[in-house]
Amino acid sequence: MNKTLYKQEKTISILGCGWLGLPLAKFLMKNAYSVKGSTPTPEKISSLAQDGITPYLICFDPEINADFDADFFNSEILIVNFPPKRREDIEEFHPKQFKALIEQLHLSSVKKVIFISSTSVYANLNRLVTEEDNQIPEKNSGKALRIVEKMLLSQQNFQTSIIRFGGLIGYDRKPGRFFSKMKNAVEGDTPVNLIHQDDCINIISHLIENNLWGEIYNACCPKHPSRKEFYEEAAKKGGFESPKFVSNQSPYKIISSAKLENTNYKFRFSNPIDALI
Repeated sequence: MNKTLYKQEKTISILGCGWLGLPLAKFLMKNAYSVKGSTPTPEKISSLAQDGITPYLICFDPEINADFDADFFNSEILIVNFPPKRREDIEEFHPKQFKALIEQLHLSSVKKVIFISSTSVYANLNRLVTEEDNQIPEKNSGKALRIVEKMLLSQQNFQTSIIRFGGLIGYDRKPGRFFSKMKNAVEGDTPVNLIHQDDCINIISHLIENNLWGEIYNACCPKHPSRKEFYEEAAKKGGFESPKFVSNQSPYKIISSAKLENTNYKFRFSNPIDALI
């Protein structure tokens, strides 16, 4: 990763310092950013501080916790990185969380927002899918994300860019484990839409560095091997039992990242198979 992107220290806030947010924070600090990071878990406050991140306890349930410190939102840029929770009423609950968040942003100095979304916002159209496709997705989580994307994009007080990441892989995430214990055969011909953590971080940095605001970008490896090709290799590399596959294809989508590539972003891993260790 490029270690010299930023010339002067600025402050950036990351709402959600989990699997992606924490390494993102460390990367930004190496590139002359002062980082404020939030967690909903009190026990994680000290570990964030030990990593050099200014920690804040923030939780939306769906309203923001009463004892939150508003200084967290005293930044030029906010990265919003918390996915929809698994609950039956997610289509109502997640927008309520973002209504509370937007109310805080209207009171803050935040001018730029990057929202980490997902390719679950797309329906399985059995073809290549671009940012222009607006068909209703199958999953309730995807429907919830569609709603909050529109909420953020409609705001006049700040500009929002949205990154729709595919399935996240890399480091401690071992995809070979995913199907290894399944007794039933898995449909093997379906293409995968995946992205490595390093590319996720580099893409977020790329948007900031190039002032790519007010846009929506898909972000997946440009190559889409079949489920069988990828997970057989992942099982082999990870030392897991290879799953059984049948030559059937379930409804699918192939996520196009051409719009992102047209901004001169170069993927570290164009093929997710190359990211396996």
